[in-house]
Amino acid sequence: MSAAISICNVTKRYKKLQALAGVSLEIEQGEFFGLLGPNGAGKTTLISIIAGLTRADSGSVDVLGHDVITDFRASRRALGIVPQELVFDPFFTVRETLRIQSGYFGLTNNDAWIDEVMANLDLTNKADTNMRALSGGMKRRVLVAQALVHKPPVIVLDEPTAGVDVELRQTLWKFISRLNREGHTIVLTTHYLEEAESLCKRVAMLKQGQIVALEATADLIKRFSATQLVLSFSSGRLPENLRAMAIDPEAATTSSRVALRLSGHTELEAILAQCRNAGAIVDQVQLQEADLEDVFIQIMQGASPTMAEVTA
Repeated sequence: MSAAISICNVTKRYKKLQALAGVSLEIEQGEFFGLLGPNGAGKTTLISIIAGLTRADSGSVDVLGHDVITDFRASRRALGIVPQELVFDPFFTVRETLRIQSGYFGLTNNDAWIDEVMANLDLTNKADTNMRALSGGMKRRVLVAQALVHKPPVIVLDEPTAGVDVELRQTLWKFISRLNREGHTIVLTTHYLEEAESLCKRVAMLKQGQIVALEATADLIKRFSATQLVLSFSSGRLPENLRAMAIDPEAATTSSRVALRLSGHTELEAILAQCRNAGAIVDQVQLQEADLEDVFIQIMQGASPTMAEVTA
């Protein structure tokens, strides 16, 4: 069985910027997969190459076994993309927009599925509303509906909940999770790492155009499962000799709330004593386990295992 998406040694350069530097990755059919990284890591470039909007300088990408360049019709038919940008035609209603999108894929008499998609995204009462009259959140719902209108087996969501309300997030994830249970492959990029942690069974992290982590989400978190100590200061800051333990070194010097990485609970009293001796007043102490956001920060700051260790 072909992988849902197969990426082999893909590179892309924009003048002096190396956007992608030899990315290789396979996403299996039926996965809920997270593609994570800071702004500028290369996520959107990679998605643009998968979608056929941008050509890689080298390497290859297949969608369900169809090369995105030489077999582009089949690869694009298998793919639904929800872009970051709000792109819409202001001259059509919501229903007309979805019918036109259906026509791009040669689908006629698709109204039953269009109605189901609109119902699941709470767009039914906006079906006859002109696109330019919709709020930003409603326009984003239509973008999701457009990506799903041809029932693609592979769905790529590029920051789908950026700047939207809680209601849309809940509605969207309920519908997308249902599609995933029915066998659709979902690829998600998001800066809301709690979403990725709860939804994605496996994640890849990109940094400066390279994959720096690729693993099952739960296994990746276990690699960074050391206990964390969160200190809130009402006066003073974390003593300088403790700043090497901080998960976010910048916060250690500028913030009144700092998270430290502990090797064991026995370190707690010594750390509090050093804070007192430095004249810092701690008004709140919290012990907690690592989550995906903590892992992300550590990896992006370079405190990550090598790729050989990650993929072992």
